[in-house]
Amino acid sequence: MASVMEIFLPNLGFGWSPSAWMYLFIALWLHRYTRLLVHCVSHWVYKSKPIPSKPTFTADDVTVIIPTIHNVFEELRPSLLSILACNPHVLMLVTTTEKQAALEKLARSLPHPNVQVYSTPIANKRLQVCEALPKVTTKITIMADDDVTWPSTLMPWILAPFEDPKIGGVGTCQRVKRVWEGDWSTRIYNWLGAAYIERRNFEISATHNIDGGTSCMSGRTGAYRSEILSSHDFLEGFKTEKWGKYILNADDDNFVTRWLVSHQWKTWIQYERECELETTLENSTKFLYQCSRWARSNWRSNWTSLVKERYVLTQQPWCTYALHIATFTSLAFLFDPLIIFALWKGTADWDMESRKQALWAQIIFVFGFTKVVKLMGLFRRNPSDLMFLPVSIVFGWGHGLIKLYALSTLKMTSWGSRADGDTNDDIRLTPRPKRAMSLTTPPGGDLVRYRMTEKVVSEWQEPRRPQAVRMNTHPAKGIKPHVTFSLLEHPSG
Repeated sequence: MASVMEIFLPNLGFGWSPSAWMYLFIALWLHRYTRLLVHCVSHWVYKSKPIPSKPTFTADDVTVIIPTIHNVFEELRPSLLSILACNPHVLMLVTTTEKQAALEKLARSLPHPNVQVYSTPIANKRLQVCEALPKVTTKITIMADDDVTWPSTLMPWILAPFEDPKIGGVGTCQRVKRVWEGDWSTRIYNWLGAAYIERRNFEISATHNIDGGTSCMSGRTGAYRSEILSSHDFLEGFKTEKWGKYILNADDDNFVTRWLVSHQWKTWIQYERECELETTLENSTKFLYQCSRWARSNWRSNWTSLVKERYVLTQQPWCTYALHIATFTSLAFLFDPLIIFALWKGTADWDMESRKQALWAQIIFVFGFTKVVKLMGLFRRNPSDLMFLPVSIVFGWGHGLIKLYALSTLKMTSWGSRADGDTNDDIRLTPRPKRAMSLTTPPGGDLVRYRMTEKVVSEWQEPRRPQAVRMNTHPAKGIKPHVTFSLLEHPSG
């Protein structure tokens, strides 16, 4: 390795001294790996909220809302049965008008007395959710995707954090349904999806344990206080979120997360096997479309959090650094080699043996620790997954390119990964309505200003006196208060 570095790198110093390169190495190393080391400790000591002996909320206090536009509703049966096994008070299914009859047929065959079906004219998750929310009568609402499988033990665990009156939303840990048979391509994409979710479990548990923050409460399954979701302000904002000059009808789970932060509600994650749901991701090249869609959502939402709303800056300082800012700097294909290169140039005045030891220490740290530690849950569960580790490393570098592609295509909102996912995609990002001409300020710099005065009319004539902006609510007998407006002169007049 040292000889290779000597061949290719000595003439790329850009005129910097070894000390300058060493300072760069230290700065990059601390920026990239401090958050990882802190997250490791935080994740390892993370504890879920325990189930209380006398819970305030039970399954009978829960309404589950599932928006769906699936083309074959019968395929949803296993997922819906797993949810109904947790005995929610109501299950609300929301689809499009043309699919309502087919969904009602499925609903009638389900073993639950209170499965309700609603519809909207167009396929859009935000609008479908808003169709159901005003009809919720329970104290807790769970929003879920149509492809998740719940464990029968989920309900008491997901409700436990709500014993804290400041908790507004609760999420769960997740796992991907594994494919153990099939061609290598299918198994590789399946494992990449499983690794993606495992890293997410690691991150959200770690950040919640530090300052209670997260970049996004997953829309696959999330429990919220109904008073939050059913409020007029939330529903209005949910339907009219703005992105630049557009109305954004994608990224619904990001909006909910930011709403909780901006309204000082806390969130929590239940990291327990009894609360671990199973989901499905694409097992083909369509997985790359999913990654690009998630990356676009992250770019849009993190920019909104940091620049437009800015609540995270004071409420969640650690997440601001470790999650939101990291979106703009976590490009492994760039930083991994740059850190190694800076270390090599920064040790130019060391003896060769020490340089090689430092170089190998960094390489082992990168590939033996940083690329492995977040996936230990997968490896403990299935040791044979170790054979996919090289694929994970290469994909991690390629994912940086996906992020850059997503950054250049922020106006795209299509799924690209499921046949029914792009129905009515054209309304997910629509131009904002133009301001009505009647509200436009007239030309010129002058504004019409009015001053409220009080004229006292009585049997004896008193000179009219300008008064403060108030009304005489207790007039003397025989005196009639009268409010008038007088046109003020322009200040320059």
